[in-house]
Amino acid sequence: MVPGDPPVPITVWPVRSPDPGETMSNAMGVRLIHNLSHPSDLVIDLTSGPQLARAVIAARRRTHLPHARPGGWGREAAALIVTGWPLDGATPAGFFDRCRASLAAGGCVAVLLPHGDLTLPVDVVIAAKQAGLAYLQHIVAADRPPRRGLRAQMDIHTDVLILTRSAAADGVADD
Repeated sequence: MVPGDPPVPITVWPVRSPDPGETMSNAMGVRLIHNLSHPSDLVIDLTSGPQLARAVIAARRRTHLPHARPGGWGREAAALIVTGWPLDGATPAGFFDRCRASLAAGGCVAVLLPHGDLTLPVDVVIAAKQAGLAYLQHIVAADRPPRRGLRAQMDIHTDVLILTRSAAADGVADD
């Protein structure tokens, strides 16, 4: 658990690390899509590399690829927004404001961070909370999962912060 209000669960996903210049591995894309969306849900893909797009197609979800659309993310609310970090050309506050406005009720934002900087996840969570998003879950992606009875020696490569719309920010519950 990560201290918070309420505490945030930590989950370990045994998935391969991403190739250089990419946000995630194929296995990470599949896990994100299957765990955070349902068939026919809209997914906004802000990642580098084709891994999430492949998972979206295989799982029969729909997607907006903002780089291919002149208008950006589109007007339809998304069930899932996936992004790498740091952001290109956006402030954290502006980015998370846009995410909150683009999420369907119960939707999530998955922020993938390279593991190692202890303050980066805190900075991301603070910016997200200021935009009215709640910190829901922390996923640690490791090449080798912990094994029962052995000292934990994981090769952690990615921290995934799962954020969702917060009813507390505006005083009304999401529909």
